[in-house]
Amino acid sequence: MTGHRPVLVESALFRSVFRRHAAGVTIVTAQGAHPVGFTATSLASLSVNPPLLTFGISATASSWPVVNAARHVGVHFLGEEQETLAATFARSGVDRFAAPASWHQGPEGVPVLDGVLALLICRVVSRVAAGDHTLVIAEPVHAQQGKEGQPLLYHDGGYATLRT
Repeated sequence: MTGHRPVLVESALFRSVFRRHAAGVTIVTAQGAHPVGFTATSLASLSVNPPLLTFGISATASSWPVVNAARHVGVHFLGEEQETLAATFARSGVDRFAAPASWHQGPEGVPVLDGVLALLICRVVSRVAAGDHTLVIAEPVHAQQGKEGQPLLYHDGGYATLRT
């Protein structure tokens, strides 16, 4: 079929389809003149050998300028009781690192949130422009298991937990 162009999926339908996909909730942090962070549900394991992960960030995100310049980022895996923390880091115009958030300076100068299920400090390997987002590819250089617990999920436009 020469000359046939596939019909592109409209943005609203695309969003609606992905609302049915449950994703783990993480917070990505980086250090610039001040710490920045944002809630990310786009985290994915990319490679095991070497270990690589990826996440997306909008070009309009307030954290983007710092993440774009950062050599290292922190990826925090949230537990089911950390919905308020996830919501805070998803909100614009607030001090995301103010109480009740608890954090400290970690390896490579990355802001580390306390009380998470797990933490990866990662070296940024590559940034790839992709539509209205940038895909960040990063290599873990430090890993830490945190407290035990169930993960916080994002599904159908809201936070959810596993039913066991």
